[in-house]
Amino acid sequence: MTDILMPALSPTMEEGNLTKWHIKAGDTVSAGDVIAEIETDKATMEVEAVDEGEVAEILVPEGTEGVKVNAVIARLKGEGGLAAPAPKAAGAPEPAKAEVKADSPPPVPKAAPAPERDGNRVFASPLARRMAEQAGLDLKAIKGTGPKGRIVAADVDAAGKGGAAKTPATAAKGEPRQVLSLEQQGIKPGSYDLIPLDGMRKAIARRLTDSFRDVPHFPLTIDCEIDGLLAARAKVNAMLEPQGIKVSVNDFVMKASAMALKAVPEANASYTPEGIAMHHHADVAMAVAIDGGLITPIIFAAETKSLSQISIEAKDLAKRARDRKLKPEEFQGGTFSVSNLGMFGIKTFASIINEPQGAIMSVGAGEQRPVVKNGQLAVATVMSVTLTCDHRVVDGAIGAKFLQVFKQMIEDPVTMLA
Repeated sequence: MTDILMPALSPTMEEGNLTKWHIKAGDTVSAGDVIAEIETDKATMEVEAVDEGEVAEILVPEGTEGVKVNAVIARLKGEGGLAAPAPKAAGAPEPAKAEVKADSPPPVPKAAPAPERDGNRVFASPLARRMAEQAGLDLKAIKGTGPKGRIVAADVDAAGKGGAAKTPATAAKGEPRQVLSLEQQGIKPGSYDLIPLDGMRKAIARRLTDSFRDVPHFPLTIDCEIDGLLAARAKVNAMLEPQGIKVSVNDFVMKASAMALKAVPEANASYTPEGIAMHHHADVAMAVAIDGGLITPIIFAAETKSLSQISIEAKDLAKRARDRKLKPEEFQGGTFSVSNLGMFGIKTFASIINEPQGAIMSVGAGEQRPVVKNGQLAVATVMSVTLTCDHRVVDGAIGAKFLQVFKQMIEDPVTMLA
């Protein structure tokens, strides 16, 4: 018998949603067969078999949320199956092998996760864990009344009323913010439609809440005149037209950002408890709106790439992002982010830092504005950009220096092409 384990689809993945099985007990699978679909917070991945084997049993039903990496999800008779890197005890059977590839948009998960345990062997239902987390209760201090002593929702509810011990994290941070229902806030039942949160929206809510709350941040805004850039763009596009390439203003912004990060390396950095990480390359992430949320595919080593390369790569990444076909390594990481809402007519805005990056730049619309030049009133096309900085690594002087270099390159594009 061979255990089929929940595969890790990225180096940082800890759990995922098993959204669909393509096999059932008794089926025989061959190499290349799609066995299951697994949803992460950004994409759905197909899991393929690399060997042959007969399905003995399915242990985790499709629609299950929060399945831990390396958890046993099914078993095969004989050789073959799914690959999932995991330490193996002496004499234990080898884990099955897997291949994954990007697929279509994730379906909405339907079922609760299978029981799990932590390092201290605390058994609890998924609902009980969520209730304990929201109430700030320590599961270790709660006695379970479920099967084999498993903690269930009723146990958590009773513990909350009885004053059970708080978790260390809650004790350190204080009471969690109480979230009232809409009815408690005066919204009438039946006056709205409720759309369930999918994995992506939950991840966005969690990550941005953590970032906005925990990262000491501040904005810096600067205006850039882009008439020279627009003229240069027209010439570049005329040259690239035979190749079918059209460079956008955002491609110039991405290139200028990367060059400015290399010119001001202190801005191309991340805060860690061990020290400040100074990145070797400007890996610039670009915010792409997709159905149900936002994703940030990355132009790696953008400072080494031409405008045409950036244009081709950006369009490809954006298309595959909207089709939910990005690989995890294509949107995880990055050293800096650019978010552009200029196409929607937004003049200025400030974005939330995408940890562990040290800064994110928000780009507004280019519009004709009155300006004063040599004491005379004139009209210029002006674009406002706002840099949100993590003050632990990018302080005011560093952020201002970065924007000065960025402004120079945007206003005189030849400087970024030299």
